[in-house]
Amino acid sequence: MNMKIFALAAACVVAGPVLAGTPALHHREAHQQARIAQGVRSGELTRPEARRLERGQVHLYRMEGAARADGVVSAAERERLQRAADVQSRRIYVQKHDAQTRY
Repeated sequence: MNMKIFALAAACVVAGPVLAGTPALHHREAHQQARIAQGVRSGELTRPEARRLERGQVHLYRMEGAARADGVVSAAERERLQRAADVQSRRIYVQKHDAQTRY
């Protein structure tokens, strides 16, 4: 599991220059990824929870890639991406603060 998290975080770092058109979103995605990793380390997230949250992060990356496919991220696309990031952030919060813990 830790290798998957590391690989995804490394992909974020490598993709940094490519995603320069949406720097605020890129920073937010990296922060959310760090929150997931911290939850795994502390035991706040179970393995299934972490896997689901990782899939949500991948979904955000793919949405961003689709938005950038034509070379321009429009205001509407940017808004949609921010809303999706809001949803993902809330999911991370809920999963980290629920009663389930890793033993």
